[in-house]
Amino acid sequence: MLFRNLKNINRRKIRHRRLRGRISGTADKPRLFVFRSHQHIYAQLIDDQEGRVMVSASDLGLKDKGKIKRADKVGQEIAKKAKAAKIEKVVFDRGGYKYHGRVKALAEAARTGGLNF
Repeated sequence: MLFRNLKNINRRKIRHRRLRGRISGTADKPRLFVFRSHQHIYAQLIDDQEGRVMVSASDLGLKDKGKIKRADKVGQEIAKKAKAAKIEKVVFDRGGYKYHGRVKALAEAARTGGLNF
């Protein structure tokens, strides 16, 4: 069982590396990176040219039931923080995960919050 999980993690990293070959973030259009652990979800806006995180959000302090609801809140929060930093356009980096479930909920909430991608 442990080896099966490691195999999936390595395949995700391969997919992410392949995806990162095509996309990168700039100061004008940062990369919206999503990391999904078993219990939590994290989002960051990254300027790859400078190598710095501009804005970040996570569901660590949220008390909502359901992972998809928490992902939706993280998407709204990252959009609100991006608006405060005067960022409207981003490049979406799903981190090698399928565009499904929590990743999709976060992306759609960020879109409704005002981010364009």
